[in-house]
Amino acid sequence: MTTFAGLVKARTSLHGDALEHVRRLVATWRPLADLSFSDLLLLAPLADEEGHRFVVLAQTRPTTGQTIYPADMVSSVVDEVERPMLTRVWRLGEIVEGDTPAVGSKERVRVQVIPVRHDGQLVALLTREFLPNLGRRSGELERTYLDAFQRFGRMIAEGSFPFLQDEDELETSPRVGDGAVVVDADGRVRFASPNAVSSMHRMGIHAAMQDMRLREIGFDESAINEAFETKLPVVQEIERNEVVVVQRAIPLLEAGVTTGAIVLLRDVTDVRRRDRMLMSKDATIREIHHRVKNNLQTIASLLRLQQRRLTSKEAKDALGESERRIRSIAIVHETLSRDAGDVVDFTEIVRPLVRVVEESVSSQDLSLRFTVGGDAGELLGEVATPLAVVLNELMQNAVDHAFVGRTAGVVHIELSRRDAHLEIDVEDDGVGLPEAWTLDGSTGLGLSIVKALVTGELGGSIEMRATGHGTRVHLRVPVSVVRVEV
Repeated sequence: MTTFAGLVKARTSLHGDALEHVRRLVATWRPLADLSFSDLLLLAPLADEEGHRFVVLAQTRPTTGQTIYPADMVSSVVDEVERPMLTRVWRLGEIVEGDTPAVGSKERVRVQVIPVRHDGQLVALLTREFLPNLGRRSGELERTYLDAFQRFGRMIAEGSFPFLQDEDELETSPRVGDGAVVVDADGRVRFASPNAVSSMHRMGIHAAMQDMRLREIGFDESAINEAFETKLPVVQEIERNEVVVVQRAIPLLEAGVTTGAIVLLRDVTDVRRRDRMLMSKDATIREIHHRVKNNLQTIASLLRLQQRRLTSKEAKDALGESERRIRSIAIVHETLSRDAGDVVDFTEIVRPLVRVVEESVSSQDLSLRFTVGGDAGELLGEVATPLAVVLNELMQNAVDHAFVGRTAGVVHIELSRRDAHLEIDVEDDGVGLPEAWTLDGSTGLGLSIVKALVTGELGGSIEMRATGHGTRVHLRVPVSVVRVEV
């Protein structure tokens, strides 16, 4: 599917500030479709066509009425024979309305063509397309909405809409159908839709609004005042009686003068309640990880105290290894306790793991340097925990066996994502592996833990081989148990 930017670049001569102006229009024009009960199409002349043929760059459908374009019309090309109105508006720069066939169809529709200006220059055309009313009498809501659209249409034609500073619509942005209030240049209510009145009632406001300032009935109108002053849309969230309403005040301008505003209201109480529940859940999870980390550190401290009371070297070494394993798990929980969610940046876990091992081997007899390269990305906590233990074991194994008889050495950890796997390499420049040594034949507790976690729990693979100048351990973990932030 062709993107908006790709279509503009390939088929038109729009660029620079004019292109940004058109992009902002497309990003914020959905309320206009709802106010007009119509489909809106944005067209620009094909490059070097001088207004004889136009390409549809974007379209939006109303949520307040039926569309006449259920199919996607983007990238359709319309020429001056099919729609002479387009060429006429492009040459005269005036708003024109009339009957014409729908794009790609023989069905007659009513079309209003509005010139889109930026800095006084005509840059595109906007068409409002709808079925004729056929004599049906319009109600007050429909008449008010259509009048508001016409005011926006004139703003588009003079270049004051879209606004220079206007955010793209968010999922929680209020729509016209959620509730709309129209105020005049004095800020007095001229119309309030039934849904807007219902939102007010849920907030405990039951006074009549017609011809009143919103502050006179107890509603915060600071967003309207700011929109009048800045001549820019203002979004504000109001909470009253445990009801949360998002309001978006959009100023209506004429020749640079604010002539009123339309205020869109949306009750987001349920959305905010779910947000608070999620925040509470995240806080609870972080607190659990924090307490687990504290408990693990307490256990590690108790093991360290017990180790000091022992005289047997074998027993002291065993407790020291257990303490390091517990501390490596505690590091994962400490990271999870700082951030919401169940994923951690494993690269940030590797560095404190290295410090744990460095602290255990610092002595005058052996000087080791640990280096870390690459990026592991984010891992699920349930994956990061066993991997932290595995990495701790591999570093400790290098410390215990790779530098026998030596006074210095380097251990390098390399992290990478390759294809559908996370790969970790632990390489030292030590004495290498004994002859005829095999990983399957090793009986040490550390490597047994590594094999069990990598091949069993993580479903990965492990290779260990001599490199000619030391030993290299290669871990490969399938990405199915790794989540990458996109």
